[in-house]
Amino acid sequence: MSRPLVACDLDRTLIYSAKALHLDGPDQDAPRLVVSEVYENAPLSYMTRVAEDLLHELDGHAVLVPVTTRTQAQFARVQLPATPYAITTNGGVLLHHGTPDGAWSARVRGAVGRGSAPIGEVLARLCENDPPWVERVRTAEDLFAYAIVNRAALPDEWLAELTDWCAGRGWIVSLQGRKLYCVPAAVTKEAAVAEVMDRTGSARLIAAGDSLLDRGLLELADVALRPRHGELEAVCYTHPGLQVTDSAGVLAGEEILRAALEAARVLPARAQPTAADAEASLAHSSAMRR
Repeated sequence: MSRPLVACDLDRTLIYSAKALHLDGPDQDAPRLVVSEVYENAPLSYMTRVAEDLLHELDGHAVLVPVTTRTQAQFARVQLPATPYAITTNGGVLLHHGTPDGAWSARVRGAVGRGSAPIGEVLARLCENDPPWVERVRTAEDLFAYAIVNRAALPDEWLAELTDWCAGRGWIVSLQGRKLYCVPAAVTKEAAVAEVMDRTGSARLIAAGDSLLDRGLLELADVALRPRHGELEAVCYTHPGLQVTDSAGVLAGEEILRAALEAARVLPARAQPTAADAEASLAHSSAMRR
């Protein structure tokens, strides 16, 4: 029997910035932390020491695939066990032993060109009238846009209008911390994961994530896990069989890995997805919409 595949989001699911740790008890009771990412010679992201041990144990029982909205360069800073496959840029880039798969990228970009307005239109909309709550705007691999925003000043009405405007042009909006993402509907984590499952022969999927951009991935999984924080928690997202952690913050990451390890040991087999499933997910990504 093939090993299950574990597809795990990174930020605020597996690794946590200092602001996202959510440690509100006495300092002496805090869990021991390990640094998972260094940026400009300073620690940036963490997980608990227990979580690190669980991650290495999980790597021995499953095909572990990091899945992130980060770009390749941002992902390269994260210190994880070496894995044959990793997915960055929200599914737009599939790495095999660290090398981007050009055929996969071409498929994704073709689907984007057929189903979404050009990225230039979205960038113009984000910057329209120079909104003071938008501090800066960036692009990721020329596939999607994201803005660093002032959450306190960000009007709910502006966000709702942007979401509707983008939806009408084949784009999805996701607000994660101070990052506001605008992503073409065809650029999805679940499509890339289906492709990796086909390549590895994994017939069972365990998935974890905290944001709207993880929703399709969770709905594809045999076992779906999410932390008790983040964008999906804010909208009280649920799904049949979805498991939600008891803890928020970095301890939620520990819970997710413990649950994933347990599931990897006992999860029964199911029909294996095919490359056609990945193609269908690229063309039909309505599951990512609210």
